[in-house]
Amino acid sequence: MFISKLKKVLVVSISIPLIFVLSLPTILHTAGFHPDYQTERFSFTDKKALIIATNHGVLSAPGESIGKPTGLFLSELSVPYFRFIESGISVDIASIRGGIIPVEPTPYFLRTDEDNTFLKNSELMSKLNNSSSIADIDFESYDIVFLSGGWGAAYDLGFSDLLGEKISAAYYSNKKPIIGGICHGVLGFIKAKNKEGDLLIVGRKMTGVTDKQIAELGINMTPQHPEKELKKAGAIFKSQTRFRDIFANLTVVDDEKRFVTGQNQNAGHETSDKIMEILSNRD
Repeated sequence: MFISKLKKVLVVSISIPLIFVLSLPTILHTAGFHPDYQTERFSFTDKKALIIATNHGVLSAPGESIGKPTGLFLSELSVPYFRFIESGISVDIASIRGGIIPVEPTPYFLRTDEDNTFLKNSELMSKLNNSSSIADIDFESYDIVFLSGGWGAAYDLGFSDLLGEKISAAYYSNKKPIIGGICHGVLGFIKAKNKEGDLLIVGRKMTGVTDKQIAELGINMTPQHPEKELKKAGAIFKSQTRFRDIFANLTVVDDEKRFVTGQNQNAGHETSDKIMEILSNRD
């Protein structure tokens, strides 16, 4: 009798944690992480998108070179990548220096279906490990320029004079590409300038990961924070908040419909679709 009861206790004690672990994706999704989004159907021909990501892979404190591994938060690239591809848009992947785009190590319950598909595809992963340098890319030849985020982007996108110059050139090019960014990726806009030499994003409505979300996650050591830097550059910062901002979600289109920005990792689908909606209305 005692052995039988002991077995039941062991089964229950093992089953409950196991059920919780298996249910984590559903629990987080219900709370607002990677929310459902009813995507539109788009069909383009002869359109090109450029997705830019970080080369930085260490979550280090100021003055230090060691820390936890970090980099691109993959869904901020994988979701727009597949949305663009399935809509007939060819996609190139680049980074600040070229070469390896490190990927933030994430547990299974934080990944999207697009993440899992990307990670299992050796050809796609090769694009991350052998990315082109922005120095070798003509931004003016693209219809969409999209800046992905992740903690690594806080160390290089906003410090790149070249990225700022390339964003400026793309903005004034004949193609007039839609310029998108998500989470920390929006830091890549802060050095772009207009023809008068003023910051390009002054007075534009934008979003990015909030100071509140950064504080809630306890990752304050990064050298740049999107909310702070966008405001400093003169952008009109917009955001949504939740009991924890990791579950918030917002996509913002500027009045000119040239910049489309997503607040955090939850905005990949909507930000991509808003970009394509603007592009489709031009044709």
